Amino acid sequence: MKQSTAITIATGVAAAAIGSLFLYSRATRPPVINSAVPEPAKSVELARYLGKWFELARHENRFQKGLDAVTAEYALDEDNRIRIVNSGIQSGPEGARSAIEGRAIIADEATNAKLKVSFFGPLYTGDYWVLDHGDDYEWSIVGEPGGRYLWLLSRDPKPAPALLEALLERVEALGYDRWALRITRQR
Repeated sequence: MKQSTAITIATGVAAAAIGSLFLYSRATRPPVINSAVPEPAKSVELARYLGKWFELARHENRFQKGLDAVTAEYALDEDNRIRIVNSGIQSGPEGARSAIEGRAIIADEATNAKLKVSFFGPLYTGDYWVLDHGDDYEWSIVGEPGGRYLWLLSRDPKPAPALLEALLERVEALGYDRWALRITRQR
């Protein structure tokens, strides 16, 4: 076999593998639960947003499937990027904890409410929008412009039921289907 033929075959195999991976990632995305995602409602004071958050609910997705006791911790690195550590427990709140670390940069410096996040290296980044948050940063609603992902976060792992209900109502006011969300069990 000639070298050029081998290179052509290798290039074709690589292109097919990348294409398959792209199709798989598109096929496993959650369905759209808001076709008209609003712009973030408020600016974000980054120093107040940093720290530990507990997930109250989410639109289920393949990379968090079945996780409970989910937390997200945000810290500022020396290079002004945000370090994110997401963790959760598979098979109920008493299972073993697993974690993944990512990085984020601010994509909208006017509001700090839009970030670009990567958990899988520089080849894949996703949008992370803080759609709304409490005045004292006691809760946050996070989504992205495609309307496929949504998270409800709180500083308290088990807030009062009235707060969760108010957040679910706020989700509806933002145009999301609250019934598409999975409530996260916390310890």
